[in-house]
Amino acid sequence: MIGMGTIPETSTTLLKDIANDSQNVRWSEFVARYRPMMEAFLRERFPSVEADDIIQETLAALCRVLPSYRYAPDEKGRFRNYLTGILRNKALRALDKEQRQTEIAHELMRSQSDTPCHEERDPESAADKQSWREAVFELALEQFLADDSIADRTKRIFERVAINGESPEVVAASFKMTRHAVDQAKSRAMARLREIAKGLEDVAEV
Repeated sequence: MIGMGTIPETSTTLLKDIANDSQNVRWSEFVARYRPMMEAFLRERFPSVEADDIIQETLAALCRVLPSYRYAPDEKGRFRNYLTGILRNKALRALDKEQRQTEIAHELMRSQSDTPCHEERDPESAADKQSWREAVFELALEQFLADDSIADRTKRIFERVAINGESPEVVAASFKMTRHAVDQAKSRAMARLREIAKGLEDVAEV
């Protein structure tokens, strides 16, 4: 459990000041006050995530929600629970995203192989292959997103559905498209990623 000494006292004036102005100088005071608690929470509950990234995402979320947030001083710990709730959701989403990226990386690498994929008996060899798959996927995704020949809509659809895990129906509605059109866009994106990944592997084998 997080030590009580690391849990700051909630300042209603501080919350009010930063809620009314996202550029308020008191944000640095807020970060200095709450960051140790956030880091301790993430170390204890989600040691595998990038704490800095999760904290930055949480602070960005607070900028959006604090104007409508109402702190009740008589409900002890309410803001702390609210803050750690955001941290938890961001960390869980990061883990889900990482899992989806790993699955896509495996799918891309399986599609490049002419032989069935067998489980490695050597744990170190298996770990090396997984690291290689993930590295190729990250490079392929970076090239895919930077490719001006690929429609921006296709990129956004792939990110939202395949990487962020959003419902295809929700994404289709936001783009005013059919579910079938979204599935086709995702399929085109995967095909292009396979091409990029194959090119990266070919270069590495030369």
